[in-house]
Amino acid sequence: MGFAPTPVKAAAKLGDDGLYQMDWYLESFLDLSEDLAGATSKGKRLAIMWGLKGCPACKRMHEVHLMDPKIESYVRDNFEVLHLNHIGSRAVTDFDGRKLTEKALGEAYGIRFTPTIQFLPDKIDGLTGKSGQAREVARMPGLLEPSEFLAMFRYVREKGYEALSFPDWLRKQA
Repeated sequence: MGFAPTPVKAAAKLGDDGLYQMDWYLESFLDLSEDLAGATSKGKRLAIMWGLKGCPACKRMHEVHLMDPKIESYVRDNFEVLHLNHIGSRAVTDFDGRKLTEKALGEAYGIRFTPTIQFLPDKIDGLTGKSGQAREVARMPGLLEPSEFLAMFRYVREKGYEALSFPDWLRKQA
């Protein structure tokens, strides 16, 4: 009689920078064009997650939302998640080739609080001609309840933004 292996649940780990990390988050050279191309080549979408040391909502997102196997597997299977520090000093290369610190990049994209998740298009075409928030297809400003959190990722994956605002798409799903 054999034993089936016990599924290993993902665990959020607190990094040296004070940000929570999942072992499946994107390992990146912090070049957004490369990260978008890499996600697209894997059939995934790129999401930039902004966090901050000591952020209670960031902690809840990692300990509640991303510990839900349904949410965690959907996000992991369909998205490359790049986790950036809202006040960080690492150099990030933006789509126009400019190198900015994480903090300066967040300011350029109008990131005001954490967590904020930016969802980018599946193609790089036209992104260099746009700036900041105009490059996004959707944004999750703050932490939604778990069911809406998952719905936002589905909205982006299913390209609901092409026809409806997120609240209208969500009502249509109900």
